[in-house]
Amino acid sequence: MNYLEASEYQQYGLDASLPEWWVTAASALMDAHCRRKSLGVAQYSERLRIMPGWNAVRLTYLPLAALPPAQSPIVSARARFAVPRRGEGMPELSDFAQDVAEAFSLPGSWTSLDPATLECRAETGEITLGTHPLGLAFNEIDIVYTAGLAEIPAGVKSACAQLVRNARATPALNVRSGVVNHMQLGYFSDTLLDQTVKALLAGYVAAPLA
Repeated sequence: MNYLEASEYQQYGLDASLPEWWVTAASALMDAHCRRKSLGVAQYSERLRIMPGWNAVRLTYLPLAALPPAQSPIVSARARFAVPRRGEGMPELSDFAQDVAEAFSLPGSWTSLDPATLECRAETGEITLGTHPLGLAFNEIDIVYTAGLAEIPAGVKSACAQLVRNARATPALNVRSGVVNHMQLGYFSDTLLDQTVKALLAGYVAAPLA
C-alpha cells in the first residue's frame, strides 16, 4: 500500500514528476519498521495466553478496525478451557463446573466463541471475554481480527515523504532510472529512518510478538 498519492506529492514537498516506485519502496520500509503487513486495515491472527483470574487479553496490532461490511473487527475466535480449580471463579458453581468439565473432558479442549460476545476497545486492543454460563475459565485464545488505519493520517504521509527525501539524498540510492527495491532500502534503513520519521511512526509500531 502506498501512503502517498501522486496528487499529494507537492503538498508534502516532493516533485510532482517523482516516479511512483520511490513511494512504493518507502511505504514498504515503513511497514517493515512498524512490524506489520500494512498501516492500512489488514487481517491478523494471534494466539494469546489468558492469565488465571482474568478474562481479557490485549491484541498486538492497533487500532482495531472492522472491514466493511463487517461490524466488528473480530473475524473469528476460539478459546481453550482451563482446568477448573475448586474455590476459584463463582463459589456456588465452581465444584459443579469442575464436575461438568471432567465429565465432558473439557479441560484442554477448544470451543468457538461468538465474536458478538467479545467486548473490544479499538484504541487499546483490549478484548474482554464473556463469562461462561457454568463459570468455567479459559487459559488461551486464538483470535483472527482486523486492524489498521481506515484513513491514512497526515503524520504517516509526512513520514513517507521524508523517507523518500532521505533516500534521494543518499548517494548510493540517488539514481535517475530503474527501481529501488525493498531489500536495497532495507540495507540503508538505519540511515533513512531518521528521528523525524521514527517519531511520526512511533504510535504505529507493533510490539514484538512473544
